Amino acid sequence: MRIVVDNVEKRFIDAKKHEVTALRNINFAIENQEFVVLVGPSGCGKSTLLNIVGGLMSPTGGEVYFEGLSSGKPPRLGIVFQEIALFPWRTVYENVIFGLEEQGASKKEQQEKGKHYIEMVGLSGFETAFPKQLSGGMRQRAGIARALAVEPDLLLMDEPFSALDAQTRTLMQEELLAIWNRTRLSTLYVTHNIQEAVYLADRVIVLSRHPGQIKEIIKIDLPKTGRDQDEHRAAFERYADQIWQLIRHDAQEALKEG
Repeated sequence: MRIVVDNVEKRFIDAKKHEVTALRNINFAIENQEFVVLVGPSGCGKSTLLNIVGGLMSPTGGEVYFEGLSSGKPPRLGIVFQEIALFPWRTVYENVIFGLEEQGASKKEQQEKGKHYIEMVGLSGFETAFPKQLSGGMRQRAGIARALAVEPDLLLMDEPFSALDAQTRTLMQEELLAIWNRTRLSTLYVTHNIQEAVYLADRVIVLSRHPGQIKEIIKIDLPKTGRDQDEHRAAFERYADQIWQLIRHDAQEALKEG
C-alpha cells in the first residue's frame, strides 16, 4: 500500500478576515512500510498537513489517496497526538481496545489484541491502571498501543514525545523504533526536533513557512537501528546540519514573530 499526497493546498481565513495560505503545492508519497518525518519551523503547516493526510481536515486543493487497498475499503488510520488523549475514566486496557470496540471487534479479538499491544509497548501489569496513575511516558505508550491495536494502514504521529523530559524522550524514540521493527507500519511523523527526525526517518521532508512548501526531501541513508552509535556519528551530524541549514532562516524569522 502507498499513500499519495497530490498537489495539496490549504487556505483558511484568519481572525482578521484575511485569507492565509498554510500549504501550497505539496507532493510526496509514503511507500509501503516507510517511516516519513515532516520537519520545519513553527508555523510551516506540519500538523495541518498531518491532519489532511489523516482525513481530519479537508485540503482546499489537491487530494490524498491510498493505492493498493481493497476496492471500497476505507483506510485504517492510527493517530497519536502530542496531547495524550486517553479517556481518564477508562483503564489502560479499556483505552487500548477503544478503537477495536468502535470497529465492532469481538470480545475475544479485543482481549487478544489488547494484551498483545500492551505487551509490545511494555505496559504489561498496568492493564487496570487509570491514566492519572501513570507517568507521562507510560501514558504516551498507552496512546501508541491504542493506535497500533486497530492495526492501521498508516500510523500518524504529531510530536508525540515533545512534552516529555529529554531522557524519557530518548527512551521513547528507542522504543518506537523497536515497535516499528516489529510492525513495519507505514508512518508519517511530525517533529520540530531535527535529531529525532534523523534518528527515526527513512526520509525527512523539510517544509518552509508561510506558506508551507516542500524545500527538500532527504533520504537518510543509514541503518534503521543503531544510528546513534559512534560509527554513524559523523554521517548523523551531517544530515542534522543539512536539515538545520534548510530551516535556519525560517526558524529565525519565526522567532522574530514570536
